[in-house]
Amino acid sequence: MTDLLERAVATARGLSPEMQDEIARLVLAYAGEEQSVIPLTPEEEADLAESDVEEARGDFATEDEMRAIWAKYGQRSFFSMG
Repeated sequence: MTDLLERAVATARGLSPEMQDEIARLVLAYAGEEQSVIPLTPEEEADLAESDVEEARGDFATEDEMRAIWAKYGQRSFFSMG
């Protein structure tokens, strides 16, 4: 390990656990080991896997289905989430 990396790790030890985890994710991603940015629950993992299967099958909402959702809930609500 280089002196600079050792200094960075020593500095990171003084940060909150959340910040340490964020730094660890960045270092692992930079080194080629992808980590989930947001840890998912088992239920969320299952939902994501099902979404991947649906996408692979080409199961997407039609324009008419999207218009119906926007009419019911308002198009702006989907774009102002965050």
